[in-house]
Amino acid sequence: MRTDVEHFLCSVVDGIATVQLNRPERKNPLTFDSYAELRDWFRDLSYDDTVKAVVFAPNGGNFSSGGDVHDIIGPLTKMTMKELLAFTRMTGDLVKAMVNCGKPIIAAVDGICAGAGAIISMASDLRIATPEAKTAFLFNRVGLAGCDMGACAILPRIIGQGRAAELLYLGRAMTAEEGHAWGYFNRVVAADALMAEAQALARRIADGPGFANMMTKTMLAQEWSMSIEQAIEAEAQAQAICMQGQDFHRAYHAFVAKERPVFEGD
Repeated sequence: MRTDVEHFLCSVVDGIATVQLNRPERKNPLTFDSYAELRDWFRDLSYDDTVKAVVFAPNGGNFSSGGDVHDIIGPLTKMTMKELLAFTRMTGDLVKAMVNCGKPIIAAVDGICAGAGAIISMASDLRIATPEAKTAFLFNRVGLAGCDMGACAILPRIIGQGRAAELLYLGRAMTAEEGHAWGYFNRVVAADALMAEAQALARRIADGPGFANMMTKTMLAQEWSMSIEQAIEAEAQAQAICMQGQDFHRAYHAFVAKERPVFEGD
């Protein structure tokens, strides 16, 4: 996987990619360039079998403060409608790329996680937070609707309609304690244990059946727009496909031999 990126940090070690925004002195805001490069990176990830899981990590004690006030919000006030729509479609494409990349994404959230930063955590598959994490979908506080980058579709699925409405109408920060109680965060850990916990979770996923994990992620995304009957049929097809994979056979032979299966993702 490409790691020679310009507008964020990226490393890949033993099948786990770690991504960080890299402006810690300003709490890691996004720029036009970092939005676009992240979108392209996650799109490319869907074609790369060397990466099995992704950790989206904080930097300098913060996850991301969202769109940069000077580099993004200021210029947006001077754009035409056509230019604005191109921008909002581009930011939405980042979420689409994350959802469709085929690899489980773990957001390790510390400190400020606001605006588009909150959206990135929302678009991840699993979320781990520190007690200091403050997650705010603060779009209405800058005069915009809460329906940004899929928030009105995805956030209610995670925490429920009423709780999502509260956060999107008020723009207030969700504490780590609230996020954990509401099911937004899978767990809350001390700051000094955050990355070890996220990497350990990523390791467990990366050591699992990669193709089957891709199928799980695909079904989790697609089945929200299906009827129960359609979902059951889609899962029947997905599972039959996985049963033809070698990882299924490896698991069976390992079970018979009373050994732990070693999955290879095929």
